[in-house]
Amino acid sequence: MSKRGSGILLHLTSLPSPFGIGDLGPWAYQFVNFLADAKQKYWQCLPLNPTEIEYFNSPYHSTSAFASNPLLISPDLMLQEGLLNPQDMEPVPAFSDARVDFGSVVEFKARLFAKAYDHFRKNPPSDEFMRFCQEQASWLDDFALFMALKSRYGGKAWSDWPPDVRDRHVEALQSAKRDLQDRFENERFLQYLFFRQWMALKGFCNKRGISIIGDMPIYVVHDSVDVWVHPSLFHLDHGKKPSAVAGVPPDYFSETGQLWGNPVYRWDVLKETRYEWWVDRVRHNVNLFDLVRLDHFRGFMAYWEIPATEKTAIHGNWVRAPGKDFFQSLSERFPSLPIIAEDLGTITPEVWEVMDRFGFPGMKVLLFAFGEDLPTNPYAPHNHVKNCVVYTGTHDNNTTIGWYQKETSQEDRSRMSRYLGREVTAENVHSEMVRLAMMSVADTAIIPMQDLLGLGEEARMNLPAKKSGNWVWRLLPQQLTVAIKNRLLEMTEIYGRGV
Repeated sequence: MSKRGSGILLHLTSLPSPFGIGDLGPWAYQFVNFLADAKQKYWQCLPLNPTEIEYFNSPYHSTSAFASNPLLISPDLMLQEGLLNPQDMEPVPAFSDARVDFGSVVEFKARLFAKAYDHFRKNPPSDEFMRFCQEQASWLDDFALFMALKSRYGGKAWSDWPPDVRDRHVEALQSAKRDLQDRFENERFLQYLFFRQWMALKGFCNKRGISIIGDMPIYVVHDSVDVWVHPSLFHLDHGKKPSAVAGVPPDYFSETGQLWGNPVYRWDVLKETRYEWWVDRVRHNVNLFDLVRLDHFRGFMAYWEIPATEKTAIHGNWVRAPGKDFFQSLSERFPSLPIIAEDLGTITPEVWEVMDRFGFPGMKVLLFAFGEDLPTNPYAPHNHVKNCVVYTGTHDNNTTIGWYQKETSQEDRSRMSRYLGREVTAENVHSEMVRLAMMSVADTAIIPMQDLLGLGEEARMNLPAKKSGNWVWRLLPQQLTVAIKNRLLEMTEIYGRGV
């Protein structure tokens, strides 16, 4: 990321499509063409792992750190590949273009996937499918069996399964795999479909000069295949349920902190293996993406540990983690580590030291820039450095217009106007903030699509600690206009990010 460049933050679920949710089909390619025509260099998305309706469809809450979300598989491409017939698609529900209705999407796509799998299993498996299963066997087989068992046991958490299955006795797993062979193969088939469609899209992006920035959450959830297969890597009690969980203390987003509920790692055990599970995870992600935003980066140096019995994140404590040794180990395994460090919030000198040592760019969010500490605020444009990524806001923030209308004081607004040398209003604040990001000395500028379009709070992607209504915003086809593209292109060229 040494050259100046810019890009757009837009999750795949937010793309237009006639099937209720963005996917890897035609509109993904149209969006790549939009980026390339506007001389953008990056497309940033959120995690692509499977999501669950029971956990409000958050891409940061998944049954697997390695598997991908089948809901992103394109029906259009399945039709082109001969896995579906046109009549298989009917009837298509009257989906909203503006919001994702996950319940309806899950029901609709489950029907399509059943038909596609039925077609697939009537033919001999292709060499490509067999090669995928072999290459991904280290996680794929466990995931497929985990999902089949979840279905068998009515969605119960793995820690509540019969003890011989919960504890992964060899005979019990072999018996379950025989009994659930059809569901097992179905899960492998869906992962293969996603991988094939994703790698085709990634190849198209790269040919058009676009690098994809992925997002890797630091933690996994307890009810995941990762914890089921590797319980020794996590702080669990005798019943294999979390004894301590992760979160963050009270901060900008929440007066009671954020109680994420993920089991925390046993870094002592990970260190003994030279972080083997993490090495596999990083290798998997750098294969899927060109760069990876590592979420909650400070958690690799010290993390907020909360007793599992607590109802909020207030009563926790900081616990040290071997971040320096961990990243040294990674650097020895990978020629380069294409990592962006999510270093927002209160950051310690040790975090800065590790970022500097390994050359990881951090993040600067302009929505945090205009408080009373403006002269010394690290998020203010005059304090930016080259090796960083500047954002107007992230998926966890309000849109710029929503922020201006709902979260700023009159003093904040006046301070911003004085800083820019012109009056800032609700009508122009998004344009001004995008311009500030593009003209920053930061090597990379990433603009959420909502801010490029000048959308309000109704287009917010996520409100931390709010359980429902998140992750549903979608880009309307008519919003991707020539005028928007030309405006983005003009700023990109003016501020030297399209060279």
